[in-house]
Amino acid sequence: MPTKNGSGRGSGSTATTNPPGNQTPNTPDINESEIARLKVDQLRSRLRARGVTGTADMQKADLVNALVKSLRDDSDGRTRSSSSSGGGGVRKGPHNSKSIKYAQEVTSVDDEPERPGRSLVTSDHEVIRRWAEARKGVPSTVDGTEHDGHAGVLRFDFPSNGREQRLREISWEEWFRAFDERRLNFIYQEERSDGKQSNFFRLESPDREDG
Repeated sequence: MPTKNGSGRGSGSTATTNPPGNQTPNTPDINESEIARLKVDQLRSRLRARGVTGTADMQKADLVNALVKSLRDDSDGRTRSSSSSGGGGVRKGPHNSKSIKYAQEVTSVDDEPERPGRSLVTSDHEVIRRWAEARKGVPSTVDGTEHDGHAGVLRFDFPSNGREQRLREISWEEWFRAFDERRLNFIYQEERSDGKQSNFFRLESPDREDG
């Protein structure tokens, strides 16, 4: 990986040893030189927010590499998801609900709700992530529903509403892996009909009546 050019050198030299711009092909949203300019605390904070653990003893160069890798893995996952889900829109199946039928399909972060309170549906990773992060939502699974080492029932925990003890935080990578494996649709609202931010969401499977 290009950012490893700084490995083995002093942590203070990372910003100058990374070449400017994006050195990772096919990842237009990742700018290694900007990431290398972040402070150590900022890097650790971003990695924690992305579910990456074990950062306490890492040097800056390693933190930069870890963040770039996490961003690149997400970018790869979004590309795979987009191609398998028809561009991030509705996943079709025999048990698509009326909620999905009447919801506005969202295929990218550029799509806007037609009106406040509009029911929306997507399978796009970036749309879901941005929606959750705007509400300080943490990717989680219902504790005790895991099986064969895989995440169980998927949820978001909203700390501002008080942590739910039955929810266990997991990484975005694990959350989206289960989301894609189960071919789920994400039904949600951006705003309530009165224009206030909405935390409403529901996950549905087009292949199973019980979702």
